[in-house]
Amino acid sequence: MSQTEHPKTKDEYLKILSQKLRRLPKEDYDRAMEYFSEYFAEAGPEHEQQAIEDLGSPDEAANALILDLAAQNVKQPPKTVKRGLSAVWIASLSVFAAPVAIPVAFALVIVALAFVFVIGLLLLCLVLTAVCVAAAGILSIFGGAALLFRSFGDALCNIGLGLFSTGLGILFIYGSILFFRWFIRKVSVVLGNVTKGGRKK
Repeated sequence: MSQTEHPKTKDEYLKILSQKLRRLPKEDYDRAMEYFSEYFAEAGPEHEQQAIEDLGSPDEAANALILDLAAQNVKQPPKTVKRGLSAVWIASLSVFAAPVAIPVAFALVIVALAFVFVIGLLLLCLVLTAVCVAAAGILSIFGGAALLFRSFGDALCNIGLGLFSTGLGILFIYGSILFFRWFIRKVSVVLGNVTKGGRKK
């Protein structure tokens, strides 16, 4: 076994742990490193070795933390798209941290990320289409306003169609965001359950 696998001091331990956790999203990484730093600070220099033994190897500590983060995301799904994407990434890391065969873990993560990517592209196309519909609606409203004093009937028709298109576009944009948020929550929950042997809570 190399010295890297058996850190002798707090600084060595935190340095190795930092390398193991650097794949985490920045917010989770900072919070994790702060926790372990405080853990050693509370233990004090005189109990440094005991703290290292209690935490286990940096690999074990990192894997336990990643699994814990994934479990938290299963219990409390993220509320924003950004946190949802972070949750999917953490769940992917947790599959590798869990006692699952590497080929199986790799296949699960690739399929999940590919699925997220495809759904994301489809939703992006839908959002772009909705933006175009909304933009056409706004142009129709302005066009109708310009016709008010020339052809009142045509003007009202253009304005009505413009309002309908604008509302429909905004509705589709909002619906797409809600669906994507729901979808990435589900993906993070499914991957999180895989790390617990498929048991759902």
